[in-house]
Amino acid sequence: MLGLATDIGIDLGTATSLVYVKGKGVVLNEPSVVALEQETSRVVAIGEEARRMLGRTPGNIVAVKPLRDGVIASFELTERMLRHFISKVCGRRMLFHPRVAVCVPSGITSVERRAVIDACLQAGARRCFLIEEPLAAAIGAGVDFSQPSGAMVVDIGGGTTDVAVLSMGQVVVSRSVRVAGNECDEAITRYVRTQFGVVIGERTAEEIKIEAGTAWPRSVRRSVEVRGRDLATGLPKTVTITSGQVHAAIKETLETIVHAVRAVLEQTPPELAADIIDKGIVLTGGGALLHGLERYLSQETGVAVHLVDDPVTCVVRGTGLALESLGSPQTRVSPFWPAGSTLGGSSP
Repeated sequence: MLGLATDIGIDLGTATSLVYVKGKGVVLNEPSVVALEQETSRVVAIGEEARRMLGRTPGNIVAVKPLRDGVIASFELTERMLRHFISKVCGRRMLFHPRVAVCVPSGITSVERRAVIDACLQAGARRCFLIEEPLAAAIGAGVDFSQPSGAMVVDIGGGTTDVAVLSMGQVVVSRSVRVAGNECDEAITRYVRTQFGVVIGERTAEEIKIEAGTAWPRSVRRSVEVRGRDLATGLPKTVTITSGQVHAAIKETLETIVHAVRAVLEQTPPELAADIIDKGIVLTGGGALLHGLERYLSQETGVAVHLVDDPVTCVVRGTGLALESLGSPQTRVSPFWPAGSTLGGSSP
């Protein structure tokens, strides 16, 4: 725990929230889940402890995800979750409140931006900065986009996929679609229900995606046993699903992501497009860990795709590094949104 004022970068994700502390790196990685009593709205658990309750709680306790599609769905629960994470990192008795930078999807509205800022300030931040996820991902991946040369980043998270072409320290073309890892989980749930007549929970669907999911079915043949509730009898039932079947389930979701990448490439100026062909596309985010995804995207776009090291923490590391460099004479253009300005608080 830190006690004194510090800089904190937060990747406030739909599925997982990560916290980066200046000089320490990534210090927290927990699910974005809050468990509370329905009648009293009393928070029972937050983070990993709450995630373990998903689908396994008694009727009076419900596990809720306060973010949906990369934006705040429940302001009060998001504020409580942020306060919990900040106090867990800084200590409950902070001498000074920290400066906090939060990465947000590039397609977020001004109202949604304001909600993130207000939630951070009420959770204990002295000042709040916002940065677009593709910018944070590029910084975390070590991509140099400060020169007049194009770089392309595809960040696939839990709730959103952000695609952007960067140059001269800013976003040139971008697109954000609210389709990503969670949509794959939902597609798997629907497929198992339709094809096998078995109902499964979201945790089981995620485990299927991790163990047998693939974007390139010809390169791997895996199968996994799935346990759920039989729709016909209401009794527990076990079925086996193969990697090919999982691919069939998530194919439509993958096509939506490819469409977003193609749309950005089509809008990219020719000179920058030539740079992207030379450098390739940088792939980040937890959703990028899906087996064979970089190969699938490369085939569909005709451009080489490079998966970064540790794609899960790439965005939060970039967010923290951007906050560390704020005010540095070497930083010609602020990466924060709106460009060159800060929001919230009264002290630097």
